[in-house]
Amino acid sequence: MNLLLTSVFGPYGVDDSFGRKENKMELFHNQITREQDIFSYRFNHHSFGLQLLAQNVETPCTVLDFPTLERFVEEIKRGYDYVGISFIVPNLKKAQEMARQVRRWAPASKIILGGHGVNIPGIESLIEHDFICRGEGVRFLRQLLGEDPAAPIRHPLSHSSFNRRIMGVPLPRTAGILIPGVGCANRCRFCATAHFFGAYTPYLATGAEVFNLCREYEEKMGITDFGVMDENFLKIPARARELTELMEAHGKSYTFGIFSSAETLKQLGDLDLLVRMGVQFLWIGVESKKEIYEKNRGVDFHALVADLRHRGVSVLASAILFLEHHDQQSILEDVDFAVSLKTDYLQFMQLGPIPGTALYEDYSRRNLLLKEVPWEEQHGQDMIWFRHPHFSREESREFLQRAFARDYEANGASFIRSMRTALWGYAHCRRHRNPLVRRRAASFYHLLEQMRHFLLAAGLFSQNPVTTRLVKEIKREFREIFSAVNPLSLGVLAFACKEKLRTRLRGDARQPDLLCLNFNPA
Repeated sequence: MNLLLTSVFGPYGVDDSFGRKENKMELFHNQITREQDIFSYRFNHHSFGLQLLAQNVETPCTVLDFPTLERFVEEIKRGYDYVGISFIVPNLKKAQEMARQVRRWAPASKIILGGHGVNIPGIESLIEHDFICRGEGVRFLRQLLGEDPAAPIRHPLSHSSFNRRIMGVPLPRTAGILIPGVGCANRCRFCATAHFFGAYTPYLATGAEVFNLCREYEEKMGITDFGVMDENFLKIPARARELTELMEAHGKSYTFGIFSSAETLKQLGDLDLLVRMGVQFLWIGVESKKEIYEKNRGVDFHALVADLRHRGVSVLASAILFLEHHDQQSILEDVDFAVSLKTDYLQFMQLGPIPGTALYEDYSRRNLLLKEVPWEEQHGQDMIWFRHPHFSREESREFLQRAFARDYEANGASFIRSMRTALWGYAHCRRHRNPLVRRRAASFYHLLEQMRHFLLAAGLFSQNPVTTRLVKEIKREFREIFSAVNPLSLGVLAFACKEKLRTRLRGDARQPDLLCLNFNPA
């Protein structure tokens, strides 16, 4: 018996019969730094869930990530007992085509559908299939394959991102991915992941389990920096504290990027615990100036963001546009509020009724959904797909673009903001009375060593006064830390010039490389 697990086929982020150009296969360039031109982060991320599933079955399994349709057909012709297709709502047509190809070229294969797309109403009649996986997939797949569903979870070792470029400079793959658990107890009404997985399911329940996995990454791949795929990692504070204590006891200085809610940070108390733990990036849901979500009640976000950044924690805040209370005045107030927080990164997402969420059920019941909008246009980075009393679909596109542009103009390039945060973190750690905090200065010094090479090009390619001012200020501070001449700056400048020319001549779209992995070979 054998199994194929695959993501949907490319090309991605192009206008064709399967998708739309606005839905890029890049997290940052799609929905965070999208209006920052050459300063936008160009990263791709693997389908980590497929690797986790493959790692946790005994059956021989192949993972195909970012294939072309031709490469997918070539693979299914090899003959698999099961073909699992993972897809999100906007990729319905791609999943339909892949299932059609399986029935044509591998009729003996059983088709498994998974991912958020399976919550589309009537999915049973929309795509050829034999099984549908809803929710947590490890137990489902083990049961389907006749394996022990309660067997211990085995975590795969995988880089957190690839095809990484900033200002055209190719960056090495230096970070790994950790998946401590899936689901979220907060269950915000709009959140697809929280509703898909339900209550929190831990894969790494203790700090010791997280620490041991970090050590395995370090020993086998030389990785000490990690992206943590967990909706609210600090929600189990004992796990975070145990992880911190183990790192300190063993002299390890691992660093992390995490997700957290504001109310969890308030309960944490001393934010220096984040510094000791090595948190250098934190994604937090601000959503709106108006306290419409319990997780944000009574939170002073201006103070919280400032406290985090001055400790060296780069903050990515997310805000939602076209909420129920938004009109053409109040939406601008929410945009200005989010911009005024002065975070390193700012995500604006359109309110999106995603199938499977409480929001979708509510809007469906109230007949607010625009059913004529095709699924491939329901991705949150172009036009809304529901009736809003104060905005047309075309206006929603315009307001979204203006929000990103407003942040860029008011706060400068996110990459330069993150340099400012790293400088603050270095100063905070160097001066701190606690030696456990002071020891973290070394990781900031290493980060700043890498960042300084970009300052020459950043100054020359600056597109607004705020970025220009930030670069000048930061250059002065860098000279106090690094006195040596920096010849690599000219190399960065050459890459930046090449990238600017490339996008002008060939356009903005980039395609991720194919990944094919084999697990449990027979």
